[in-house]
Amino acid sequence: MSHHFRMKDLIGRFRRDRRGVSAVEFALIAPLLITMFFGLGELGQALMAQRRVSHIASTIGDLTAQSTAVNSTSMNDDLTVAQIMIKPFSSSTLGMRITSVTADANQITKVDWSQSPGSTMTPLATGSTVTLPTGLISAAGDSVIMSETTYTFVSPVGIVLPHGLSFSEKFYFRPRKTATVTFTTSGS
Repeated sequence: MSHHFRMKDLIGRFRRDRRGVSAVEFALIAPLLITMFFGLGELGQALMAQRRVSHIASTIGDLTAQSTAVNSTSMNDDLTVAQIMIKPFSSSTLGMRITSVTADANQITKVDWSQSPGSTMTPLATGSTVTLPTGLISAAGDSVIMSETTYTFVSPVGIVLPHGLSFSEKFYFRPRKTATVTFTTSGS
């Protein structure tokens, strides 16, 4: 009987002893808190990358719409600007495409020219049909510059976003100095 009584007393003391509870609770909660901390950091970085990608699409399209004509040199300059704007993120997954779209006599919107300087995006075929948002072009001969960017954000930590996060942005601009921005093959 005394052995049984001792065991009961030992279990009772163990139940009342609260000295290690905080350490156990911390050990259970710490992984969750660490994951949340790194996750917020990763999501903050991803949001910053998305904003930069949007800003690049807007800036490159706006610069093109301010021109009367563009060429390979100006497209390469746009690529250089984009690579600077995406910093401190890598530009290796940045895709850009600038396209001039004009409505024909039947108001069918077709590609005048399309360029993807130093990019993983493929230029659209000249003469191919492009669907634009309703009301963007209202008459035959109306033209817009369509600026597109894609980007895959790859987190350096990769706890919450182990496979990265992809973004794409598209902006439309009316040419400012001419009815249609042309693309010339000359380099100057």
